[in-house]
Amino acid sequence: MSTAGRGPLRLGTRKSLMAMTQSRLVADALSQRTGHAVELVGVTTEGDVSKALLAQIGGTGVFVNGLRDKLLSGEVDFAVHSLKDLPTAPADGIALAATPPRDDPRDALCGPAKLADLPRGARVGTGSPRRVAQLRALRPDLDVVPIRGNADTRLRKVTDGELDAVVLAFAGLKRIGRLEAVAEVFEPDQMLPAPGQGSLALECRSDRAELRALLGTVDDPATRAAVTAERTVLAVLEAGCSAPVGTYAAEVEEKLHLTATVAAYDGTRQVRLSASGHPERAEELGRELANRLLAQGADQLMGERDIEPR
Repeated sequence: MSTAGRGPLRLGTRKSLMAMTQSRLVADALSQRTGHAVELVGVTTEGDVSKALLAQIGGTGVFVNGLRDKLLSGEVDFAVHSLKDLPTAPADGIALAATPPRDDPRDALCGPAKLADLPRGARVGTGSPRRVAQLRALRPDLDVVPIRGNADTRLRKVTDGELDAVVLAFAGLKRIGRLEAVAEVFEPDQMLPAPGQGSLALECRSDRAELRALLGTVDDPATRAAVTAERTVLAVLEAGCSAPVGTYAAEVEEKLHLTATVAAYDGTRQVRLSASGHPERAEELGRELANRLLAQGADQLMGERDIEPR
C-alpha cells in the first residue's frame, strides 16, 4: 500500500497529555524529515480505563493492544508507544519501524525532599514493582504505597499531603513540563530504569514497506541497540512489563555497556550483573546477561504480589 498521493499520515496515540505530547514531537520530526503531514488520532486502551495495577491486569500490552488493533484494521497508519509498555514478543503483522533518539531514561523522586532526607516511615507512591523493590532496597523503612493514574494525578497526591513523594520517569515529567516537582533524579547505580524507559516506539503494519522506510527516517541506531539489549534481557527472563526487572544500556566509545537487576519485591535480595560488547551484538549481549542472571537465581525473585492501588 503506497503512502504517496494520500492525505496526512494518521498517527494512533493514547489520549493522555503525555502520550499526545510525545506523539506530536514524533509527528513534527517526521514531517520535518519527509515533508509528510501527520495527524493524531486518539485511542483509548485497556490500561487507560482499568483502575487495577498493571501487575493485576497482566501488565504486558495493556497500553498497546488497542493501538495495534487500529493499525491492523487500517484505521491508523502508524502508532507511537512508550517503548517500556511494548511486549517483548513480536506481534503478527506488525513491525517496529523506528526508535527515535532516547530521552533521559532515569527515574525521578518527586516531592519536597531527596530520598535520604525523607523521614522514617515516609509514604512513597509508585505503581511499579521494579521501583518498589529498588526503593525498599535503598530505604527499607519507607512505606511504599501502590498507586495508579497519570503523572498529574500522582503528583497531586503529594501536594494534597496523601503521600510524601512519588517516583516517576524523568522523561515523562520533562515532556509534560513538570520538572519543578523533581527533588532528586536517581542514577542507574541507585535505581535501574525499566527496559526501554525514555524511548519511544513507532509501529506500523509489516506489509507496508514504503511506510516502514518513511518511519525509519527518525530511527536512531544507538537507541535501537541499547533498547534491544535491555528488552532481550526481559524477554529471556520471560518477565512482563510489570516485573521487578531493571536494565540500562548505553553506547560509550563504540561499545555497548549493559547492566541488569532482578530484585525481590521486599527489597531484601537482588541479583545485579553487567556485560559489554559491540552494539551489533546487542541481542546476544542481552541474552547472555539474562542467562547469567537466571544462573544466579533471578527467576526465584520475580514472583509478583497482589497489591491494591490507591
